[in-house]
Amino acid sequence: MTRRQLLGVVPASVVMAEAAPRAIGRIRPRPSREIVSSRISIGFETLDREMFDPERCYPYLAQTGVKWARCQTGWARTERRKGEYDFSWLDRVVDALRGIGIQPWFNLGYGNTLYTPGPPHFTAVGWAPLNSDEARQAWVRYVERLAQRFAGRVKHWEIWNEPNIPGFWQPDKPDPVRYVELVRLTAPVLRKTIPDCVLIGGAFAGVPLDYMEGCLEAGLAELVDKISYHPYRPVPEHNYEAEVRSMRGLLNRYKSSLALWQGENGAPSASGGVGALADLEWDEVRQAKWLLRRLLLDLALGLELTSYFHTVDMVNYIRATGQTGQTNFKGVLRGHDYTPKASYYALQNLCALFDSDTVGADFALRVDSPRRDAEVAAVRTATFVRRGAPLGAVWYPADLQVGWQPKTVQVSMWTGKMAQLRRPVLADLLTGLVHPAEHEVRGGTVLFRDVPLRDYPVVLTDEAIVSA
Repeated sequence: MTRRQLLGVVPASVVMAEAAPRAIGRIRPRPSREIVSSRISIGFETLDREMFDPERCYPYLAQTGVKWARCQTGWARTERRKGEYDFSWLDRVVDALRGIGIQPWFNLGYGNTLYTPGPPHFTAVGWAPLNSDEARQAWVRYVERLAQRFAGRVKHWEIWNEPNIPGFWQPDKPDPVRYVELVRLTAPVLRKTIPDCVLIGGAFAGVPLDYMEGCLEAGLAELVDKISYHPYRPVPEHNYEAEVRSMRGLLNRYKSSLALWQGENGAPSASGGVGALADLEWDEVRQAKWLLRRLLLDLALGLELTSYFHTVDMVNYIRATGQTGQTNFKGVLRGHDYTPKASYYALQNLCALFDSDTVGADFALRVDSPRRDAEVAAVRTATFVRRGAPLGAVWYPADLQVGWQPKTVQVSMWTGKMAQLRRPVLADLLTGLVHPAEHEVRGGTVLFRDVPLRDYPVVLTDEAIVSA
């Protein structure tokens, strides 16, 4: 789907109560190498299972504007004979990503059938190396060799993936004490080999507060620098802000410096696949809207990093039970031909405006409806400042499975001396189109009339910001 094709698809799905003014331009995509830093990451997982061809992804990834990529290391792919390690495949991935301006961060796992017998698939997805002295020692050797190989290239290391669910904690039942045992086995090896490494713990499936507290009670906070989690849900906003507050409150009781990373989250672009949320109705436009809502909300909540899963659809997806014969449709690229979806262009638009030059800011952004519409009370807003200009995002948190009728609203913005609007515009993060924003100034407040309220974020900002 090209940008031109996207414009042909989206309007039918976002019918407006009143037509938006003619576009005066579009958000300029920015290559990742052009962006100095950002909190936005992309999923590059499952190469431990050889689920996709990374070479076909790099030309597209280079143009997204993302600055981070989560990569799984793949013990089973690396050590196929005892004591013999082949890191060449991972060398190529790390060097290629760094070459296009994207910093890899490692998710460290999984098992290895040479030492952990029993997995139904040779990749040993989810099998923890804790049930024998031989497995423990082999794991430590592997981690040490891996750290020696990538010291200087990869600084951020996440230990294991979703240990709180049975599929990724085999062959035993999930147990926070046992997970921390694995972290305690792994962390000293990494810190000795890479003294300035940053260690990420958790990688929790969902937001399991009880399990998380069990990990902290067992000493996880002493061993890691960040905590990550994977908040899959059909409506990105559902109960999410409260859960983030709860996690932060919990972390503050044990180690206030622990920051939160949203490490893996995505939505399918088609129904009938496999993986989280696959049992619901999806299409490529719904996926793109979901991506924008999840990542922008994470940025607004001040998460240190937010990662979208995944770069490309994974055909014949391999999970803990082995090959599924089905596709995981969460990629921003299509799995059959590696062409971009609507979500790819939405990600480009978001990355172009929300790098490290854009920071959260607390200014007044109010939404009203002349018809006193009850839905207005549920409208989500997010406020930022970029290079002296405000960015005010507005969207309705609709259930994307049900559908929702877009409408227009009035928006008032008061920034005081924090930021200034000279030529107000409305930037559509889904299509990338930029429209003039009809407005008037009353005292220090800018009043926008007929702002399109959609089920994905649109941004009120200054024309200089979107054209820079």
